[in-house]
Amino acid sequence: MILKGTKFQIKVWNFLKTINRGTVLTYSDVARGINKPRAVRAVANAIGKNPYAPKIPCHRVIRSDGSLGGYSGKGGIKTKKKLLKLEGILL
Repeated sequence: MILKGTKFQIKVWNFLKTINRGTVLTYSDVARGINKPRAVRAVANAIGKNPYAPKIPCHRVIRSDGSLGGYSGKGGIKTKKKLLKLEGILL
């Protein structure tokens, strides 16, 4: 799959593909994972613009307070909850 987006978005989306099924990370974890630990808001914005959900699993990223945050895929937050539940994650 050829990703279309900014260089930064593509870097974030490629990192999301490394998050294993049944695992969640925070937006801060993702920022650190791409070696941009101070870019948490930019990471959240890139994740929010992910047009490839759920194939690129942005549903596996949550807020640092444990809440779900948003979901750019079809069905919004309701779908995010459903996808996480299917992976055995109950928040």
